[in-house]
Amino acid sequence: MAQTRRRLRSSTVVLGGMGVIAAALTSCGSEPDRRCVDRDSYDALDGYRIVADQNCRSSASGSSSTAKNRKPTGTGTSKKADAAWYYDADVTGKYADYGTFSHSEAVDRGGFGCSGSGSGG
Repeated sequence: MAQTRRRLRSSTVVLGGMGVIAAALTSCGSEPDRRCVDRDSYDALDGYRIVADQNCRSSASGSSSTAKNRKPTGTGTSKKADAAWYYDADVTGKYADYGTFSHSEAVDRGGFGCSGSGSGG
């Protein structure tokens, strides 16, 4: 009795290969989740209060805000928001906690196919 080999269609092979490549690329180059928060609003139970994104100046390095770009938080008050990007935080309602203000600490370097620092033996 002759054995027949099952051949995969070329479209199946191409689509499967593209899925593997897509997974590798997204795990290497994804940016961490970030929220604009008021640094002066920290509450021990809730964390930092999330404010509008326009209060944080977007920069390539992901650095925190400076006094130059602080915006007022309320109408008719002199209080200023010390707004900064807060990365990889747990978000509950209008508050974010357990994150970091450092963009470089938040970037995931351990994805498939990425060259990054790892724990060697």
